[in-house]
Amino acid sequence: MQTRLADFIRDRAEGREADAILRKCVHCGFCTATCPTYQLLGDELDGPRGRIYLIKQALEGAPVGPSTRLHLDRCLTCRSCETTCPSGVRYGRLLDIGRSVVDERAPRPRLDRLSRRALVSLLGSRRLFTFLLALGRAARPLLPGPLRRRIPPPRRARRWPAPRHRRTMLCLTGCVQPAIAPGIDAAAARVLDRQGISLLRAPGSGCCGALAWHLGAHDEALSRMRANIDAWWPAIEAGAGAVVATSSACAEMLKDYGERFAADRTHAEKAARVSALARDASEVVDASEARPAQGRRIAFHSPCTLQHGQQIRGRVEGVLEAAGLELAPVADAHLCCGSAGTYSILQRGLSGRLLANKLAALGAGDPERIVTANIGCLLHLESAAERPVLHWLELLDEIQSGRSADPK
Repeated sequence: MQTRLADFIRDRAEGREADAILRKCVHCGFCTATCPTYQLLGDELDGPRGRIYLIKQALEGAPVGPSTRLHLDRCLTCRSCETTCPSGVRYGRLLDIGRSVVDERAPRPRLDRLSRRALVSLLGSRRLFTFLLALGRAARPLLPGPLRRRIPPPRRARRWPAPRHRRTMLCLTGCVQPAIAPGIDAAAARVLDRQGISLLRAPGSGCCGALAWHLGAHDEALSRMRANIDAWWPAIEAGAGAVVATSSACAEMLKDYGERFAADRTHAEKAARVSALARDASEVVDASEARPAQGRRIAFHSPCTLQHGQQIRGRVEGVLEAAGLELAPVADAHLCCGSAGTYSILQRGLSGRLLANKLAALGAGDPERIVTANIGCLLHLESAAERPVLHWLELLDEIQSGRSADPK
């Protein structure tokens, strides 16, 4: 794709990066076949190829406004198109640049900016989110059905094993997951403990920065990333072998820290080291300690951040099958469930349609339970599912320990 970037962006680092990405696109359209929003809406501008043209026009100085923003906002950033693209176009990164440019040249309405600012503050602050979640849970019995289902009930967190192994790994603490589902990280710690690995929590670590980054609050996202790097660094210097995230969305962001801080004088080297150590939980867990679970049939929803963002496919499924579980077939498993960070809040209509389609596909094989690898997907699926939904690590821990993983 030929480009002629406008003066305002041509000599900026993001302009040069966007130009290189755009020039890889050959207009083939393969991406539209796997785009969830294009499949729902049938509009070229609501598919990757159309959005690439909109971003190209914005970078070349064409007028931008509400219509441009609408089509870019409708994108889930699922990156299914990247998996399909034969030319290796980094669409997700191009979208980040395009959205920033559109927001810069045509600022969002005040109410829109305030709502996004509120989401960044609420979801990124573990303390504030925990407090408000407790209030919501207290009021849950009084709420109407649809709203009640969107407030997750309390989940138990079982014992976190004390450090006892020479081999150690760090755990990303996260933001919303410790409040909503503290049992996930505890299950990971027990599973790894059985493998001879101690999973450690570092005081001062928190949100990975993904939510703020994808909502355009880049300075705040980078601040949260720096806090994590600084919190982990003493343990990394002491020999921690990996930084593990049990949420696939967080793992995807951790692996991008090096790129985010490439030009940072104080944190570039440390960020690159963190990215090199970053692991999705599926990359460090095996099923060697599992007891046979014959006859138990589950459906696995592979999050977009796992199969498209990190390009990890079949690893979780392999661990679960090795543990004796039967995996029900899932049609269109490459498609997004509609969670996509804050997408289920900001684009409720499209998100709801994607959720209904995903639950129909997951339930078609009549599984006992639905299993996933990302807290956002888990909550989104759980809000409308007729079957129990849990994290795959909770299920694996259940099989290994012989105890029920029912989180409620």
